[in-house]
Amino acid sequence: MQQAKRWWWSALFVLFFIGLVPAYANDKEIIVLNIEGPVNQLMGSYFERGVRLAETEDAAAVIIELDTPGGSLDTTLDIIQLIQNSNIPVIIYITPTGAQAASAGSLITLAGHASAMAPDTIVGAASPVSGDGSDIGETLFRKVVEDTQAVVRNLASRRGEAVVTLAEAMIADAEAVTAAEALDIGFIDAVAADRAELIKQLEGQIVIVQQQPQELQLADAVVRELPMSSIEQFLYYLATILMNPVFISALIGLGVQAVIFEFSNPGGWVAGFIGFLCIGMALFGLGQLPANYLGLALVVVAFILLLMELFTPTYGALTATGTVTLIAGFLVLFNSPGTPAFARISIPSAVLVALLTAGLSFSFIWLGLKAQQQQVMTGTEGIIGKIGRVREPLQADGSVFTGTVFVYGSLWKAQSNQIIPKDSRVKVEKVDGLTIYVTPE
Repeated sequence: MQQAKRWWWSALFVLFFIGLVPAYANDKEIIVLNIEGPVNQLMGSYFERGVRLAETEDAAAVIIELDTPGGSLDTTLDIIQLIQNSNIPVIIYITPTGAQAASAGSLITLAGHASAMAPDTIVGAASPVSGDGSDIGETLFRKVVEDTQAVVRNLASRRGEAVVTLAEAMIADAEAVTAAEALDIGFIDAVAADRAELIKQLEGQIVIVQQQPQELQLADAVVRELPMSSIEQFLYYLATILMNPVFISALIGLGVQAVIFEFSNPGGWVAGFIGFLCIGMALFGLGQLPANYLGLALVVVAFILLLMELFTPTYGALTATGTVTLIAGFLVLFNSPGTPAFARISIPSAVLVALLTAGLSFSFIWLGLKAQQQQVMTGTEGIIGKIGRVREPLQADGSVFTGTVFVYGSLWKAQSNQIIPKDSRVKVEKVDGLTIYVTPE
């Protein structure tokens, strides 16, 4: 009897275990990433971390919740390549209401294996412009447009000719469309108010992953949000703040001037620390932008010219040349073809930052020249010209008149060519060893 009971409980346990195995075996995850803000290298690293995690855990899909004004074209191309090489379906979802996928964001949306938008969102407006919002030169414009259009043609070809035409217009004519318009033309696969509705609409849809059709099985998957780590958040927000060409230019100018001041006035550390901190932050921000490093070389040349003015004063000639070179350097550094509008610097801004930097440099030069012309303030020569008071009257001592004078905090043996009474004010004319030569004030 007891043996039968044991058999019964064993059978029940086995049946219970067998019943659980399929449930856990089919319990895949949907990895959700939130990308909000400019697309830069840190955002690309976060994107890659999410896709790699999904591949490692064989997730059902990756959902990228996207809201971006655009960003670095190089980083965008890296993200597109990551999506195309992913073994896991990547779904791009422009959300929340009022969000956008502008410029580089429209290319990422096209690259997704599936894509969707929340109501009242927009996608597109990827036409290259100059730093002040005007069109760039015709030759550069056509080059950037044609290169980018070739990319979007490859991405949009699977969605039909109408989508290819719209994608090219987004690049050439800065065209943008709403969620309803994008769905109607086939640019996206769904318009969903929230994530749950998105999963419901895309359930069972066939997508092409690694050149093979794959059915999206999302309904029974567990949603797992993958936020940025604390370090990623800090660095991303820092990069977002520093991804301002005017701010970066100002940091470069301030940092270099502080370092120059430290080298020209050794002995302290505050100026040098501030200088290297400013330069470090500027280089960090610069690394998040599609900068032209020929411009950085011009900036370095400009600062060399400003530094030469400190040691070989040319009454402003080198400063003027360095200022013009600095303006050119800032413009080349941030205004390369293909640079998004938010990463460009306008001519007035470049001129203003360069003039302020040159003005600071010229101030150092002026202070240096003024210091060279000043009387020596230390050692025995520092008391020449000082006013003192006679402590012991200067009386005849052979052919000279001697006494003592208190001057500059010390009591000195004094000589003069005339009698000077006690408490009289005298001026130091010369120093010879421990003796000073004075005249009545």
